[in-house]
Amino acid sequence: MNAQPTSLFKNVAYVMYPVRDTKVSQVFYEGVLGLKGNSFWGGRWIEYEIGNDCLAITPADEKHKAGIHGATVALEVVDLDATLEHLKSRSALPEKPFDIPTCRGCIISDPDGNQIILHEKKSAR
Repeated sequence: MNAQPTSLFKNVAYVMYPVRDTKVSQVFYEGVLGLKGNSFWGGRWIEYEIGNDCLAITPADEKHKAGIHGATVALEVVDLDATLEHLKSRSALPEKPFDIPTCRGCIISDPDGNQIILHEKKSAR
């Protein structure tokens, strides 16, 4: 088996926790832990920068249960398109890529169904 080229990945982009109620969780993360939110998407996503890392909370849904499946890791990639080609050549089929205001990405699953988000930040304008 060929080794994964480490040059595809930069770092862990963020860890995401699905939560039952973002307002209640926001009170905890900000009021109890003292974190400062820096990205708010209408109650659907809140990011907390911690050093060079990011913790995000988002409402739980059918695929992302609060507190049951654990966190979802996001790996920041150097080039999303090249990474997707690499995965396809190894028969790893990612979900349809997404494009949001701050990044492009897609989700793949490990053999146990644990999700990994492949994340490419968009350059600041």
